[in-house]
Amino acid sequence: MPLVGLLVLPLLGGLVPLLAVPGTAQAASGCSGRPAKTVEFSTGELRVYKSRAHACAVTVAKKPGKRRTMSVTLQARGGRVVSDKGSYTKMAGPVTVNALNRCVRATGAIGKKSASTGWILC
Repeated sequence: MPLVGLLVLPLLGGLVPLLAVPGTAQAASGCSGRPAKTVEFSTGELRVYKSRAHACAVTVAKKPGKRRTMSVTLQARGGRVVSDKGSYTKMAGPVTVNALNRCVRATGAIGKKSASTGWILC
């Protein structure tokens, strides 16, 4: 039996890098999970991510650098709206809601331009 354990450990060790791949979205956006929807608009993008029990959204500027008004909102069906609005240079958010077996909708804005998803992840 100890021989089997010695054979299994290297195999499990090889899976560790594969398990870390979904976390790459967090480094780029502040959200964990897999990308679920991206909506482009003239000044940026609204990005929605989904993990098993949560949804997360960010608004990202196409041309970062200049400080301007940005916002992102996220709502699970039947839940309250969670938002982040302020004067940012690159990104508004992340905002996260519990979304296990629930639809969500998101909106993002940079300046006077905005985008929304409608109800998704249903």
